[in-house]
Amino acid sequence: MLRSLFVALHFLTRLPLSAREISLEEVGRAAWAFPAVGVLIGGLLAGAGWLLGHLFPPLLVVALVLALWVAVTGALHLDGFVDCCDALLAARPPEVRLEILRDTHVGAFGVVGATMLLLVKFAALEACISAGEWTALLLAPPLGRWAMVYAMARYPSARSAGMGQAVKGPVGGRSLGGATLLLLPMLIVGPPEVLLSSALAWLFTLLFARWVLRRIPGFIPIAFV
Repeated sequence: MLRSLFVALHFLTRLPLSAREISLEEVGRAAWAFPAVGVLIGGLLAGAGWLLGHLFPPLLVVALVLALWVAVTGALHLDGFVDCCDALLAARPPEVRLEILRDTHVGAFGVVGATMLLLVKFAALEACISAGEWTALLLAPPLGRWAMVYAMARYPSARSAGMGQAVKGPVGGRSLGGATLLLLPMLIVGPPEVLLSSALAWLFTLLFARWVLRRIPGFIPIAFV
Protein backbone atom coordinates (compact mmCIF):
# COMPACT_ATOMS: atom_id res chain seq x y z
CA MET A 1 0.00 0.00 0.00
CA LEU A 2 2.73 2.48 0.97
CA ARG A 3 4.72 1.46 -2.09
CA SER A 4 1.75 2.24 -4.35
CA LEU A 5 1.30 5.63 -2.72
CA PHE A 6 5.00 6.37 -3.21
CA VAL A 7 4.82 5.39 -6.90
CA ALA A 8 1.69 7.49 -7.42
CA LEU A 9 3.34 10.48 -5.73
CA HIS A 10 6.45 10.01 -7.85
CA PHE A 11 4.40 9.95 -11.07
CA LEU A 12 1.78 12.63 -10.35
CA THR A 13 3.90 15.22 -8.51
CA ARG A 14 7.32 16.80 -8.60
CA LEU A 15 7.95 16.35 -4.90
CA PRO A 16 11.60 15.44 -4.19
CA LEU A 17 11.04 11.81 -3.20
CA SER A 18 13.69 9.65 -4.83
CA ALA A 19 15.93 9.46 -7.86
CA ARG A 20 14.92 5.82 -8.44
CA GLU A 21 13.34 5.17 -11.83
CA ILE A 22 9.68 4.08 -11.72
CA SER A 23 8.43 1.77 -14.47
CA LEU A 24 5.18 2.50 -16.30
CA GLU A 25 3.80 -0.88 -15.23
CA GLU A 26 4.37 0.12 -11.59
CA VAL A 27 2.44 3.32 -12.24
CA GLY A 28 -0.49 1.31 -13.60
CA ARG A 29 -0.51 -1.00 -10.59
CA ALA A 30 -0.51 2.06 -8.31
CA ALA A 31 -3.40 3.77 -10.11
CA TRP A 32 -5.84 2.98 -7.29
CA ALA A 33 -3.82 5.39 -5.09
CA PHE A 34 -4.15 8.35 -7.47
CA PRO A 35 -7.03 9.99 -5.51
CA ALA A 36 -4.92 9.82 -2.33
CA VAL A 37 -2.28 11.91 -4.09
CA GLY A 38 -5.07 14.28 -5.09
CA VAL A 39 -6.10 14.66 -1.44
CA LEU A 40 -2.50 15.57 -0.54
CA ILE A 41 -2.34 18.11 -3.36
CA GLY A 42 -5.70 19.58 -2.37
CA GLY A 43 -4.59 19.86 1.24
CA LEU A 44 -1.38 21.59 0.18
CA LEU A 45 -3.27 24.08 -1.99
CA ALA A 46 -5.88 24.80 0.67
CA GLY A 47 -3.21 25.22 3.34
CA ALA A 48 -1.17 27.52 1.13
CA GLY A 49 -4.24 29.57 0.25
CA TRP A 50 -5.19 29.99 3.90
CA LEU A 51 -1.65 30.97 4.94
CA LEU A 52 -1.02 33.33 2.02
CA GLY A 53 -4.38 34.97 2.68
CA HIS A 54 -2.88 36.41 5.85
CA LEU A 55 0.05 37.91 3.96
CA PHE A 56 -1.06 39.11 0.53
CA PRO A 57 -4.04 40.67 -1.29
CA PRO A 58 -6.70 38.22 -2.56
CA LEU A 59 -5.85 38.24 -6.29
CA LEU A 60 -2.17 37.71 -5.58
CA VAL A 61 -3.07 34.78 -3.33
CA VAL A 62 -5.12 33.24 -6.15
CA ALA A 63 -2.24 33.65 -8.61
CA LEU A 64 0.25 32.11 -6.18
CA VAL A 65 -2.01 29.13 -5.42
CA LEU A 66 -2.51 28.52 -9.13
CA ALA A 67 1.26 28.70 -9.70
CA LEU A 68 1.77 26.22 -6.85
CA TRP A 69 -0.83 23.89 -8.40
CA VAL A 70 1.06 23.88 -11.70
CA ALA A 71 4.46 23.55 -10.02
CA VAL A 72 3.62 20.68 -7.67
CA THR A 73 2.32 18.58 -10.57
CA GLY A 74 5.13 19.58 -12.92
CA ALA A 75 2.46 20.81 -15.37
CA LEU A 76 1.88 17.13 -16.24
CA HIS A 77 -1.87 17.53 -16.67
CA LEU A 78 -1.57 20.91 -18.37
CA ASP A 79 0.83 19.42 -20.91
CA GLY A 80 -1.58 16.56 -21.60
CA PHE A 81 -4.46 18.99 -21.94
CA VAL A 82 -2.51 21.05 -24.49
CA ASP A 83 -1.75 17.94 -26.57
CA CYS A 84 -5.41 16.89 -26.47
CA CYS A 85 -6.60 20.32 -27.61
CA ASP A 86 -4.23 20.25 -30.58
CA ALA A 87 -5.28 16.74 -31.58
CA LEU A 88 -8.97 16.50 -30.71
CA LEU A 89 -10.00 19.92 -32.01
CA ALA A 90 -8.22 19.54 -35.33
CA ALA A 91 -10.42 18.74 -38.34
CA ARG A 92 -8.36 15.69 -39.23
CA PRO A 93 -8.90 11.91 -39.49
CA PRO A 94 -8.39 9.83 -36.31
CA GLU A 95 -5.00 8.47 -37.42
CA VAL A 96 -3.70 12.03 -37.99
CA ARG A 97 -5.01 13.10 -34.58
CA LEU A 98 -3.02 10.28 -32.98
CA GLU A 99 0.11 11.52 -34.72
CA ILE A 100 -0.57 15.04 -33.47
CA LEU A 101 -0.71 13.63 -29.93
CA ARG A 102 2.85 12.37 -30.43
CA ASP A 103 4.08 15.76 -31.66
CA THR A 104 6.02 17.73 -29.05
CA HIS A 105 5.24 21.07 -30.70
CA VAL A 106 2.32 23.20 -29.48
CA GLY A 107 -0.26 24.44 -31.97
CA ALA A 108 -2.85 27.18 -31.89
CA PHE A 109 -5.55 24.97 -30.35
CA GLY A 110 -3.16 24.00 -27.56
CA VAL A 111 -2.20 27.60 -26.77
CA VAL A 112 -5.81 28.78 -26.73
CA GLY A 113 -6.91 25.74 -24.70
CA ALA A 114 -4.19 26.20 -22.07
CA THR A 115 -4.98 29.92 -21.78
CA MET A 116 -8.69 29.29 -21.32
CA LEU A 117 -8.08 26.48 -18.82
CA LEU A 118 -5.81 28.66 -16.66
CA LEU A 119 -8.29 31.54 -16.83
CA VAL A 120 -11.12 29.27 -15.71
CA LYS A 121 -8.99 27.83 -12.92
CA PHE A 122 -8.02 31.34 -11.81
CA ALA A 123 -11.67 32.44 -11.71
CA ALA A 124 -12.73 29.28 -9.86
CA LEU A 125 -9.93 29.67 -7.32
CA GLU A 126 -10.83 33.31 -6.78
CA ALA A 127 -14.46 32.35 -6.10
CA CYS A 128 -13.47 29.57 -3.68
CA ILE A 129 -10.77 31.48 -1.80
CA SER A 130 -12.72 34.73 -1.49
CA ALA A 131 -15.69 32.80 -0.08
CA GLY A 132 -13.53 30.62 2.16
CA GLU A 133 -14.82 27.46 0.41
CA TRP A 134 -11.81 25.29 1.09
CA THR A 135 -13.78 22.08 0.54
CA ALA A 136 -13.90 22.71 -3.21
CA LEU A 137 -10.14 23.15 -3.34
CA LEU A 138 -9.64 19.96 -1.33
CA LEU A 139 -12.01 18.00 -3.57
CA ALA A 140 -10.95 19.03 -7.09
CA PRO A 141 -7.53 17.27 -7.27
CA PRO A 142 -8.72 13.85 -5.99
CA LEU A 143 -11.75 13.92 -8.31
CA GLY A 144 -9.51 14.72 -11.27
CA ARG A 145 -7.22 11.81 -10.47
CA TRP A 146 -10.16 9.48 -9.89
CA ALA A 147 -11.35 10.43 -13.37
CA MET A 148 -7.98 9.26 -14.73
CA VAL A 149 -8.49 5.83 -13.16
CA TYR A 150 -12.09 5.65 -14.36
CA ALA A 151 -11.10 6.42 -17.95
CA MET A 152 -8.25 3.90 -17.95
CA ALA A 153 -10.39 1.16 -16.39
CA ARG A 154 -13.51 1.66 -18.52
CA TYR A 155 -12.28 2.67 -21.96
CA PRO A 156 -9.79 1.28 -24.50
CA SER A 157 -6.35 2.72 -25.06
CA ALA A 158 -5.84 4.79 -28.20
CA ARG A 159 -2.88 2.62 -29.18
CA SER A 160 -2.17 -1.08 -28.70
CA ALA A 161 1.40 -0.34 -27.60
CA GLY A 162 3.37 2.54 -26.14
CA MET A 163 3.60 4.46 -22.89
CA GLY A 164 -0.15 4.95 -22.47
CA GLN A 165 -0.89 1.26 -22.91
CA ALA A 166 1.93 0.34 -20.53
CA VAL A 167 0.29 2.44 -17.81
CA LYS A 168 -3.24 1.29 -18.63
CA GLY A 169 -2.39 -2.41 -18.84
CA PRO A 170 -2.64 -3.24 -15.10
CA VAL A 171 -5.61 -0.92 -14.50
CA GLY A 172 -8.97 -2.64 -14.18
CA GLY A 173 -12.02 -2.98 -11.98
CA ARG A 174 -10.01 -3.51 -8.81
CA SER A 175 -8.04 -0.31 -9.45
CA LEU A 176 -11.24 1.64 -10.00
CA GLY A 177 -12.82 0.10 -6.91
CA GLY A 178 -9.82 1.02 -4.77
CA ALA A 179 -9.77 4.56 -6.13
CA THR A 180 -13.50 4.93 -5.44
CA LEU A 181 -13.11 3.64 -1.89
CA LEU A 182 -10.53 6.33 -1.22
CA LEU A 183 -13.15 8.96 -2.05
CA LEU A 184 -15.88 7.47 0.14
CA PRO A 185 -14.81 9.15 3.42
CA MET A 186 -15.05 12.57 1.74
CA LEU A 187 -18.48 11.72 0.34
CA ILE A 188 -19.76 10.45 3.69
CA VAL A 189 -18.29 13.11 5.99
CA GLY A 190 -18.45 16.08 3.65
CA PRO A 191 -21.42 18.41 3.06
CA PRO A 192 -24.06 17.57 0.40
CA GLU A 193 -22.18 19.73 -2.11
CA VAL A 194 -19.37 17.15 -2.11
CA LEU A 195 -21.69 14.39 -3.30
CA LEU A 196 -23.16 16.68 -5.95
CA SER A 197 -19.71 17.73 -7.16
CA SER A 198 -18.63 14.09 -7.36
CA ALA A 199 -21.70 13.17 -9.40
CA LEU A 200 -21.08 16.07 -11.77
CA ALA A 201 -17.42 15.04 -12.12
CA TRP A 202 -18.49 11.51 -13.06
CA LEU A 203 -21.05 12.84 -15.54
CA PHE A 204 -18.48 15.15 -17.13
CA THR A 205 -16.00 12.26 -17.41
CA LEU A 206 -18.64 10.09 -19.06
CA LEU A 207 -19.65 12.73 -21.60
CA PHE A 208 -16.06 13.73 -22.29
CA ALA A 209 -15.11 10.09 -22.87
CA ARG A 210 -17.91 9.63 -25.40
CA TRP A 211 -16.81 12.78 -27.23
CA VAL A 212 -13.18 11.62 -27.32
CA LEU A 213 -14.11 8.16 -28.62
CA ARG A 214 -15.88 9.77 -31.56
CA ARG A 215 -12.62 11.44 -32.55
CA ILE A 216 -9.92 8.86 -31.77
CA PRO A 217 -10.22 5.10 -31.06
CA GLY A 218 -9.34 5.30 -27.37
CA PHE A 219 -7.79 7.22 -24.51
CA ILE A 220 -4.32 8.54 -23.72
CA PRO A 221 -4.03 8.47 -19.88
CA ILE A 222 -3.88 12.04 -18.54
CA ALA A 223 -5.35 13.82 -15.56
CA PHE A 224 -8.22 16.22 -15.92
CA VAL A 225 -7.10 18.80 -13.37
